[in-house]
Amino acid sequence: MTKSILLVGVGGQGTILASKLLTTGLMEAGYDVKMSEIHGMSQRGGSVSSQVRYGDKVESPVIEIGGADMLVSFEKMEALRWLEYLKPEGKVVVNDYEIASMPIITGKADYPTGIIEELSGKAQTTVIDAARQAEELGNPKVMNVILLGTIIQAMKLNDIDWTKIIKDNVKPQFVDLNLKALEVGMNLA
Repeated sequence: MTKSILLVGVGGQGTILASKLLTTGLMEAGYDVKMSEIHGMSQRGGSVSSQVRYGDKVESPVIEIGGADMLVSFEKMEALRWLEYLKPEGKVVVNDYEIASMPIITGKADYPTGIIEELSGKAQTTVIDAARQAEELGNPKVMNVILLGTIIQAMKLNDIDWTKIIKDNVKPQFVDLNLKALEVGMNLA
């Protein structure tokens, strides 16, 4: 049975790194894994998505509308933008974090209100404040690994050696920090 996880966010949030760590861990665990990325103006704070599909045999890297088992949103407006990709029984993990898009920055639009309430009304939703958790760990850049921890816990992927994955893929000076971030995320889910 193939499982599908959609990671969405804004350029610069570490969405792609989180999906690469996830993909590496799944491959090392023996799953057939397909990953695809979309970088929409990511260097300018645009939307970024990463689709990770895994199982015994994965035919396509693309998640169809209504096909994701889990939607993990690094920024809350992105969760609404991608919600149609979630299965009816799928889970949403949303980072309670706002990044203003260009229309909002230039005053042409307002950041929408009530996003968390709308998500909660449409899907099984877990809200976390990964930014605050990352600040408490001393580095806002580990928000992505905190969110990765929520995926590992929610999808029951705890039997994979995530310590090894982090050590093999993160600069040595950041390994301990990222391991702490992973643990925080797993405890939040």
